[in-house]
Amino acid sequence: MAHATPTPGRTLLTPGDHTLIMIDFQSQMAFATQSIDTVTLRNNAAMVAEAAAGFQVSTILTTVAEKSFSGPMFSEITDALPEETLLDRTSMNTWEDATVIQRVNEIGKNRLVLAGLWTSVCIVGPVLSALDQGFEVYVIADACGDVTDEAHNRAMDRMVQAGARPMTSLQYLLELQRDWARTETYELTTGIAKRFGGGYGLGLIYAKAMFGSSEGDHSAKASVAAE
Repeated sequence: MAHATPTPGRTLLTPGDHTLIMIDFQSQMAFATQSIDTVTLRNNAAMVAEAAAGFQVSTILTTVAEKSFSGPMFSEITDALPEETLLDRTSMNTWEDATVIQRVNEIGKNRLVLAGLWTSVCIVGPVLSALDQGFEVYVIADACGDVTDEAHNRAMDRMVQAGARPMTSLQYLLELQRDWARTETYELTTGIAKRFGGGYGLGLIYAKAMFGSSEGDHSAKASVAAE
């Protein structure tokens, strides 16, 4: 018989246990993206980048043909992570770029979280490749997009069937926080949510303004530190 304990599941993310790879969030790639509107895409990309920066997640930013074709990476990402070097590639599959792989190995995390454009090309390629090489892989589905809904959905199906774990941008932010009693990152998390969390963020603003309440008010004890 199973015995319950107040400990997090092994597959839950923590800030120090993974590397975030943000791929090809560039103008030319966004122009043809139809599975998610550009405003929502940029908003979600910003939420992910701000979360990674705030929680000090190891991060890789990569572009394809930045100067010659695809254009600059979204400023929402580069503004949040100004110290990250953009690794430009010629390959559609990020995993076939030696410079990116060198950086993955330098960081040395076996768990990867990916987001970018397009889902069926520049995300499927590295996800399937990393899975083949024994990495645990998560895909932030609503921080990805493709030329049609069908292209995005079938790509997500293919990656999940191969063993990738899907999640969303807000889920990523809140999973890094995971306990409102972690006061050192409380303002960081709620601040990002207020700016990029849609209706949830508005709810936080409303509750604070009208009642002076916060997400952590119900918690009477401090949490165990994140593993």
